[in-house]
Amino acid sequence: MITAKLPGSAPVDWDDWDTPLRQFTEATGLVTSAYDPDGVRRIGPKTGSRLSALLLRSRLWAEDGPGTALERTLVEAACADGQPASAQFDGLRICSLPLLLRGKVYGVLVFGWRFADFSSPLECERIAKQVGLPGHLLWNEVRLDAPVSEQRMGTYAALLGTLAATLDRQRETIDDLTRVNRTRELFLATVSHEMRTPLSALSMRIELMLRTVPDLPPKVVSGLESMRVHVRQEAGMVDDLIDAARTLTGQMSITRSQVKLGQVLRDAISTVETFAHTKRILMQVTPSDYGDHIGLEADGRRLQQVIWNLLFNATKFTPEGGAIRIEVKRSSDMVAIDITDSGQGIEPEDLPHVFGAFTLQQHDNATGLGLGLYIARRIVELHEGSLSVSSEGRGKGATFAIRLPLADFPHPAS
Repeated sequence: MITAKLPGSAPVDWDDWDTPLRQFTEATGLVTSAYDPDGVRRIGPKTGSRLSALLLRSRLWAEDGPGTALERTLVEAACADGQPASAQFDGLRICSLPLLLRGKVYGVLVFGWRFADFSSPLECERIAKQVGLPGHLLWNEVRLDAPVSEQRMGTYAALLGTLAATLDRQRETIDDLTRVNRTRELFLATVSHEMRTPLSALSMRIELMLRTVPDLPPKVVSGLESMRVHVRQEAGMVDDLIDAARTLTGQMSITRSQVKLGQVLRDAISTVETFAHTKRILMQVTPSDYGDHIGLEADGRRLQQVIWNLLFNATKFTPEGGAIRIEVKRSSDMVAIDITDSGQGIEPEDLPHVFGAFTLQQHDNATGLGLGLYIARRIVELHEGSLSVSSEGRGKGATFAIRLPLADFPHPAS
């Protein structure tokens, strides 16, 4: 792949120009080349006639050849004023067309190398001496090559200009999208970090007051405890924003170590047990050892985050008196963790969008930012696993299925 860097923009992929210039050359019989602003030929010369094929075997377009020198002069002129230019090489006409992106020249197309009128043996002899060809061979090809009139050359130039404008508009659109995405991701990451600091300070002060200030009135204690809950909720959303920003920018990573699945499950369940108890939701785990005999090479903290998120959502969307089942199964090279609830379920048309960023439930308890499942799936994918969901529809519960590869190291049962 041939690329060049345009200041303030994405790299120019000159390979994108290769096929269009080849097709233009074949259709017109002209010789075409593409240069960068430094005068380096990136594509070509592409030839489309017997005459140009003969010239290609000469020193005309060698690095120090007279044709290359003339083309670089045209490139320099086009880069200086951003306008097309033309020149002649003993009767052979050459034209240039600057390539613009946001008003800046990022390259120049050079095309032509055809006579505007019928040539003569004397003229061919002069050209042949400059490029190191036998004069009679050049004349034999020139006299069979139809000249290209000024009018036709103008038509070809307009055609190439339309082609260049179309490709450059596409590049500008892609460049705009890339810049918008990068700006959005940078904004998200920056704002998330800036929000975390004051929330941490506020949380510490609330905890300090509750623990160290004696004889606070009951209403003050109640207010501080309520504030503590809300601060934790806000901190959780900020953490989700930070994780989402890392995911969008490709910066989220995991730190693997040898962990037991049973411990990861216990830690995740313990964080939602109180919430489930207040709703009288029964939580069942199969097998009873929570998978202590199953070893994983994983980021235990991140994996706990995934399972906690799934359990919290299951508890959140399951009515009082419902049930949540966590089932662990092991195969030869994979462990399956299925979390099934008796909650509100998911409509068939909503299933494809469950793991999208900023996707919120449209019924009941629709709180948060809608980032938890998006982040959870990414964490599982970083473990070379998969996370999927199934539901029979509204009111029929849902099952979230985690699939993770087993570790190669042995783990004795607890």
